[in-house]
Amino acid sequence: MTAAALWLLAIQGVIGAFDTVYYHEWRARLPARVALVAPELRIHARRDYLYAVIFGSLPWLAWDGLWAIVLGAVFLAEIVLTMADFVTEARVRKPLGDVFAGERVTHAVMAIIYGAMLSQAVPVLWTWVGQPTGLRVAPPDVPELLRWALGAMAIGVFLSGVRDACAARGLRHAAWPWTDPEGMRGEGRP
Repeated sequence: MTAAALWLLAIQGVIGAFDTVYYHEWRARLPARVALVAPELRIHARRDYLYAVIFGSLPWLAWDGLWAIVLGAVFLAEIVLTMADFVTEARVRKPLGDVFAGERVTHAVMAIIYGAMLSQAVPVLWTWVGQPTGLRVAPPDVPELLRWALGAMAIGVFLSGVRDACAARGLRHAAWPWTDPEGMRGEGRP
């Protein structure tokens, strides 16, 4: 993978962590509002798992042959989930007063960065498609600290996905440390 793609991915990870901690957790306390936002949390969990694959693999592996097509599908699935998230957030957060204005801006910036990252990654995918199928260790020429930081981000985003999935299912203690401000935990869930 190109150095530019990995640096953009790292920026995406930092902004995404800010979005999750500040807007999703602190301001909106989404895990505690499962009765209203379970569909949004399910989308976040699925997307987080995709990001864990992206963050965890691109700094270390080449996705050759048919694996490049799989990685392309991961990239595409993230785009589809992000678009679904935009629509779902607008719908489920209406009773809460809508998505925060700063959060919308943050989401737009992340979409732009993701597009820029893809502009760097897709040409690499095309070269990988022409290789014999396999995953091979091929760390790009970037600082080792960047590779390890992206690995840490992979773990963080995976755990965030687990939290969102557990909260969406209404599992006990999944909203910790928040409490259900509407007193509706588990009601109205599909």
